[in-house]
Amino acid sequence: MRAFVLLRQGDSARLTPRLEAVAKTDSGGFVTGLRQDEAAVRVAIVEPWSNGLVEGQVIRLKMIKRSMYGRAKFDLLRQRVLHAA
Repeated sequence: MRAFVLLRQGDSARLTPRLEAVAKTDSGGFVTGLRQDEAAVRVAIVEPWSNGLVEGQVIRLKMIKRSMYGRAKFDLLRQRVLHAA
């Protein structure tokens, strides 16, 4: 959302005015969800790190697992994961 681009600068003090501005638009449901996790959103704005790499590995593992259609047990899954890495 364009209204939240400025938050990438690391200033969590801008969060509340941005939420209020976006709440007046059609994205009110989105703002409600952000307000429920406002502490986590503030930390995400301030901290330079994220879980992006971990999430990518989890998605990759799930894709490999789904491609096997439950035909194999842990041994084959382990081999496929190690081979794909």
